Amino acid sequence: MTTERREPAGNAAERPLLEGWLDYHRQTLAWKCEGLTDDQLRTASVAPSELSLMGLVRHMAEVERTWFRKVLVGDDPGPIHYSDDDPDGEFHLTEADTWEDARATWQAEVDAARRAASGFGLDDLSRGRSRSTGEPFSLRWIYTHMIEEYARHNGHADLIRERLDGATGD
Repeated sequence: MTTERREPAGNAAERPLLEGWLDYHRQTLAWKCEGLTDDQLRTASVAPSELSLMGLVRHMAEVERTWFRKVLVGDDPGPIHYSDDDPDGEFHLTEADTWEDARATWQAEVDAARRAASGFGLDDLSRGRSRSTGEPFSLRWIYTHMIEEYARHNGHADLIRERLDGATGD
């Protein structure tokens, strides 16, 4: 499978622009993982870090779930990979963790995020609130934050992928 990445149109309206860049960054993370074995995807970047491509995908599943389902909609489906006892559980991989499962879970959360956002306008406020300020977030803010979150982690993914097999690219 070859991941197709599409930048949003340069003259797109605000919402399609935000959604387009978010999808572009989602596609970039999938692309960085393409063609690797489960063992490669579980390989940590550099000791002592536990950061791996599969861990990043599992982390982004948690992030999608938190911002769109918990914060925006006000639902609390609970964590997928972490717990109070293991707050970084998405990065603690075992031989039993597979790319197939990680990708399917991530894609299910992306689909749920799209459904959740479809019921809100960019200026609509989240049902969940900031832990630090007690204020809600606009969907615009959440989209912008998610683009930033993916962009930062895609930078990590670039370096991990290059270390694994020398592949580089934007």
